[in-house]
This record gives sequence, structure tokens and C-alpha cells, in this order.
Amino acid sequence: MANHTSHADTAALLAALAPRRSPTIAAAADYWFASPWRRRICSRLAAGFPVRRTGGGTEDLLAKADALRRGHAVVLFPEGTRARAGGPGEVGAFHAGALVLARHANVPVVPVGIAGTDRLLPKHGRIRPSLVRVRIGDPLPPTVTAEEARAAVAELHRRTAEEPLPDSRVRKRVAAAAGSRWGVPSAFAWACAEALSWPLLPELLLAAVCVALPRAALKLSCAALAGSLAGGVLALHLAASGVQAPHPLTTDRMRAEVRQELADEGAAAVRHQPWNGIPFKVYAAEAGRAGVGTGDWLAESAASRGSRTLTVGLGCGALGFLAHRFRRHYGTYLALLGTGFTAGLGAVVANWC
Repeated sequence: MANHTSHADTAALLAALAPRRSPTIAAAADYWFASPWRRRICSRLAAGFPVRRTGGGTEDLLAKADALRRGHAVVLFPEGTRARAGGPGEVGAFHAGALVLARHANVPVVPVGIAGTDRLLPKHGRIRPSLVRVRIGDPLPPTVTAEEARAAVAELHRRTAEEPLPDSRVRKRVAAAAGSRWGVPSAFAWACAEALSWPLLPELLLAAVCVALPRAALKLSCAALAGSLAGGVLALHLAASGVQAPHPLTTDRMRAEVRQELADEGAAAVRHQPWNGIPFKVYAAEAGRAGVGTGDWLAESAASRGSRTLTVGLGCGALGFLAHRFRRHYGTYLALLGTGFTAGLGAVVANWC
């Protein structure tokens, strides 16, 4: 028995419950089984079974008694409908049908508290990113009263909603910086500087900040891509004018390889950059010296840089969404990220010496 504020409650419970229990979920017959497409969605994707709300609902529930006795799980929302989100622990009155079923089948009642679904998919609202947590309580005897069951569910809901998640102080600071007004300009400036001279990849920044603040992954990735393209065009024109920006951690062999690729393929040579380890700034500078046109360079570099920058940024954002429980280890993640990047950069430079 769980609290109910969102259609997402069903998905959360199916994810939390053991598949071996073959859970089925009671669904309003007049809503979820009122049309063929809703009936298919509810029965096939959500393991739902119809329960009438206007008479006959108790009989629909009692039909599940044999499944309960065989060890299957039956999920019920005793409030009968989605309640509007209130404060933690606010749960409406329970209908008695679930308890009638528990007593008839002589099985325990297991209270469940769900938090976060009201933000993920509000009643009459749109879906948006949110952390969802499910807390399964201790079984109650089949003789439990409706008020006792409601109190147990309400307490689980309150504890689940109010309990702070283990977090890292470092992650909070990085997330605050990334979410501030300086986050997007910083990503742009970092990537622009890397396209000119700065030796640290913009993907390194994205791997750090997008995990810390997943909801900003798209805009930070786009800002980094825009900065990289702007820096690449600037580097192209500087080199065409005879200006040589410093390129630390690059080698003559890298430049020779890029010159050959440009001679063979023109601006399209930059498509090799995400995979061969040669910095983007080397391609931009050598393209300027080779007289590559700005339009051709911008089009080819947008495809080349975009494929890696957006993939890394959005991938790390997805990791941040999926790894909430590991937030307290964010400092360790940064240390591993820095170590891996340093080792990889050393290996690339050594390979092109």
C-alpha cells in the first residue's frame, strides 16, 4: 500500500519491487481501461488490473486473493486517486478494500512511501527531471486498521521526502558555480581558449560539471561547443595572418600529420581530430596556414567537435542523473578523472613525439 500523487508512482514501484513477486497494480477501471489504447498500456506495460470505483471494486480486488496466497505482490493505492502534492507525510484517507483483501487472503500489508514523483510528473502537469525514492516498510498484520496503515504509509512518505541525500561538499560547490551566471560563459571561454592555446580539453570541464549539475548539461555542452568553434575560427585567422599562438604539449610530428591530412582532404581532415589525439588547435592553426576557407572550416569543425563535445557533455549529465546515490563520492570521481586525463594526455604526447 503506497501513497499516490502521480502516474509515475506505478513505474517507481515496478522498479523497486522484486520481479520474482510478479507485482500487479490496481488501476481505476473507468480511467485506465476506458479505451483500447489505455487498456493496452496499463495491462502490458504497467502490469495493471481493473478495479471499479463506482461499485464492484471489492470483488475485483478479492479476485487477486489466490495470487497473493501464491506469493505474488498486489500493489494498491488506497487513497483511490492521485492526491494533490502536499507536505511530506500528507496522505489522504484510505479506502478499506485493500484491507479486506489482505484479511481475506491472510497476507501481510506492506506500507510503501514514495517521494519525488509529484515533481517528476505532477498531476495535470508535464514531465521534468526529478529524483524519485521509494522506501518499503516493515510488513503489518492483515488485521491492521485503515488508519494504522495510513499512518505507516504517511510516516514512510515523510521520512523518504525529508531525509537528506548523502552528498559531497565539493559537488555542491561545483554545482553552484556551474549553475551560476558564470557557468555558461566559463564553459564558452574554456573551450575557446583550448582552441587557441589552452592545453586542457573542454570535455574535461564538462565531465566534471555535468555530473555535478546534470540539468545544466545541455546548455553547458552547447556553450563549450560554441566556444570551441569560435576559438577555432579565431585561430584559423590568426594563423593565416602569420600569428603563432603558443601550443603547449604539442609536437612537430602532430603538425606534420595535420599538414598532410589537410593537403589530402582539405577542411574535412578535421574529422580525424576526435580520434587521433591531436589537439583541435593544431588543426585550426594549420588550416589557417593552408588557406582553408572560413565557411568550409566552420562546417567541418562543427560536425567534428559537436560529435565529441555533445556526446561527452550529455553522457556525463545522464551519469549525474543516474548516480545520485554516489554523490558523496564526487571528490573521488574528480580525482580519478584528473588522474585518467593526465595519464591519457601523457600517452598521447608520447605517441606523437
